[in-house]
Amino acid sequence: MSRTVDISVHHVTRVEGHGNIRVRAVDGTIERIEWQVPEAPRFFEAMVRGQKWEDIQTIVSRICGICSVTHSFAAVKAIEDAMGIETSEQTEKLRVLTHYGEQMESHALHVGYLVAPDLLGVNSVVPLVETHPEAVKTVIRLHRLGNRWMEILAGRRTHPVSLRPGGFSMLPGEKQLREFKKELEAAVPDLQALAEFVLSVADRLPKFERPTEYIALVDPGQYTFYHGLIGSTDTEKPKPVREFESVVNEFVSPQSTAKWCKWHRDAYAVGALARFNLNAEHLLPLATTVAKQFGLEKGCCNPYMNNVAQLVEAVQVVEHGIQLIDELLTAGLKPERPKVKPRAGWGAGAVEAPRGILFHSYEFDAAGICRRANLTIPTNQNHANIQKDFEALVPQILDRSEDDIRLMLEMLVRAYDPCISCSTHYLDIEFV
Repeated sequence: MSRTVDISVHHVTRVEGHGNIRVRAVDGTIERIEWQVPEAPRFFEAMVRGQKWEDIQTIVSRICGICSVTHSFAAVKAIEDAMGIETSEQTEKLRVLTHYGEQMESHALHVGYLVAPDLLGVNSVVPLVETHPEAVKTVIRLHRLGNRWMEILAGRRTHPVSLRPGGFSMLPGEKQLREFKKELEAAVPDLQALAEFVLSVADRLPKFERPTEYIALVDPGQYTFYHGLIGSTDTEKPKPVREFESVVNEFVSPQSTAKWCKWHRDAYAVGALARFNLNAEHLLPLATTVAKQFGLEKGCCNPYMNNVAQLVEAVQVVEHGIQLIDELLTAGLKPERPKVKPRAGWGAGAVEAPRGILFHSYEFDAAGICRRANLTIPTNQNHANIQKDFEALVPQILDRSEDDIRLMLEMLVRAYDPCISCSTHYLDIEFV
């Protein structure tokens, strides 16, 4: 029997930004498979040109409401690299601890509000309030914990105000940290309950694998989100962050207003699964237990399992966050007033956003004015891999109903937790 499959999803739901899915096949012959990004480009690199070095992190934190801490840290690290600014051990520990709040907030939001509805066969989290009230309450508590985490350490829950080159503009009090440590300890049962809930429906995650290059920060002995070099599952030798442009190799796709990226293959993936595949042996005990519950092991190349890796990371950041607070309290918090003298130079910084590795680079003149900037966003780096996953998946599921095909493709996009708006900034304009 002749059959035409014609799928057109205009703006995939439960993702940030606008992305389209187009598939057409006639009598088993595939004519078109496209992951399209139609969103208008945003010129945030241009926004920082001509700005003072001390204002950069405040400006770029506005790129994304979910990843504002990460953007601030990537900028701060690049500025410090350009100007030779050194930071103390206390600052480094506080930054890692602050960054964990954003990981928790974003992962809880994504797994609980955006992915769970797919696993339970509904269109949004709203029906789950009635059918699975305890699970929804658990997600709300964990999401709120991430927001409070950033309020205490970054000054507010989004668009941080305390992060500065060289250190912090304000420090949390020791009493605050002691009380917050209790909140983290109290969150462990909620994390375990969320893991059990997701595990109960994990059989609904599609069984699909495609050999993929995974890229993330690597740092000896650490499951890192903040420090390290650029690692890849395709090579044993990591690259310095200053060489990130030779890793991302951005190029233009006619179906996208965002640049795509590739390194050793025609696409690569970043995000929680990439971090897991490169650093899983450094997970702490509770996070390791959760990974084992789901059978998640290094070498996994099922993109749908990125959501499980996010859940594992949520446990990891709480577990390590408790340890970091103990270390900070034992050493005692000391006021710091870093003095920075601007100088001309170029620097690069990399931090793991919840959805993957983020690169910032800036060039400054002798007065500390930004003259050039380049930012490579995690979703930017995932677009080509989403397309390649589509091309591998569609032939395997072409005999299914259009509704099933559409759902699996939408779930695949959501598995990457894309921040599409942040990725659309490629346009070069030449006036003639």
